[in-house]
Amino acid sequence: MSGEVKTVPLKGVRGMIADAMVKSLQTAAQLTHQGSADATALLAEKARLAEAGTKASVEDLLMSAVIRALKKNPDANGRVEGKDVKVFSAIDLSVAIALPGNLLVAPAIFGAGEMDVSELRAARQDLAARAKTNKLSVTEMTGGTFTVSNLGLTRVEHFTPIINAPQICILGIGRLTDRAVRSEDAGIELRPHVGLSLTFDHRALDGGPAGDLLTSICEEIEGMGK
Repeated sequence: MSGEVKTVPLKGVRGMIADAMVKSLQTAAQLTHQGSADATALLAEKARLAEAGTKASVEDLLMSAVIRALKKNPDANGRVEGKDVKVFSAIDLSVAIALPGNLLVAPAIFGAGEMDVSELRAARQDLAARAKTNKLSVTEMTGGTFTVSNLGLTRVEHFTPIINAPQICILGIGRLTDRAVRSEDAGIELRPHVGLSLTFDHRALDGGPAGDLLTSICEEIEGMGK
């Protein structure tokens, strides 16, 4: 080998993240379903809210769609603790947040299931701000029931997210891409689609119910604003 070599020790926060990822893969039977949803209605809802004076990002609206889908598929909202699968009625949504220094955290928005999109946005922004100043609590860092991880600002369309153990599921969100689809007049038109990747613990959730959840998320996205 030639040239300079930069050595980054796997210790401190980076080491903790590394250990958590390896432990998650070693202890959970992880499988990923991938799909995509027509984002036309989502973008229209974003524009409608903006005209009404309400700021909401694509991520905020996707979080709200996930929450609605979880209410219809409650068995995915939970954790595997030891030999027990614990399913929760309250949706405490964890949000993956990238930090400087190649670090990653996924604190929870407690009570997310009862929030509207504006409240979700405020809670997400609050977590992101406090994450950057190391002011998140241990409970926030460990207490979620479902995680979303957004790579929509990159060129990634689909990926294989690693479960935020001991949670049952994590949803990976990819970038928006235009796809050719059949129009109502049997022609061809371009519509924006968002790539979605649902990783789930097969010990707690079988492939069929996981597919139902991903389908439900897609339907919530495509029916947004109706």
